[in-house]
Amino acid sequence: MRVSLPRVAVRRILRGLQFATLALSLAFLSYCAFVLVDAWRFERNESQRLDRMLLAPPVTAQRVSVSVPVVLPASAPEPDGLIGRLEISRLGISVIVTEGTSSQVLRRAAGHIAGTRLPGENGNVGISAHRDTFFRPLRNVRQNDIVAMTTPSGSYQYKVVSTKIVPPEDTSVLNDSDSEVLTLVTCYPFYFVGAAPQRFIVRAERIQAQPE
Repeated sequence: MRVSLPRVAVRRILRGLQFATLALSLAFLSYCAFVLVDAWRFERNESQRLDRMLLAPPVTAQRVSVSVPVVLPASAPEPDGLIGRLEISRLGISVIVTEGTSSQVLRRAAGHIAGTRLPGENGNVGISAHRDTFFRPLRNVRQNDIVAMTTPSGSYQYKVVSTKIVPPEDTSVLNDSDSEVLTLVTCYPFYFVGAAPQRFIVRAERIQAQPE
């Protein structure tokens, strides 16, 4: 037994589907615009704040008693999570780095991987960012590219020595080191749709400043 709908009903159904599709598309575009604007504003504000911190006079240790000075670690993260700014000039990368790798952090910035060292410390500094935003240009990274890290406690330069692709469960790339190294982590392949199955790893070694 065939059931046929009146043409008027069919037109109403189709019109309703069109409106629903249009509404979903507008909602999606509005969310994308919000994410982009929010990330841009965050990057601008944090970059300006970092620049102000760099211009501020250094904080000296204060004594609370005759014999015990209070000295804050030079490389300790800011209470609100600001680590610094990472730049790779040849690739056009300039991104604020904050503490942690939560979805909120990585939506706005690159994230310092908890448990790894901080710039200026001896060991392995781990930094992660999304492959479809801040770290997209890493697909063109080359050996000997210079990675600059600017933090409130100092500026550091690293030279890229290697890249490799690993499964997501391979955390050995974040193992500590006897020397100052920087490890950049992002998802791979760069143009994969959905949750990427691998990780792209960039390894860089600290360039020690030459004595004057």
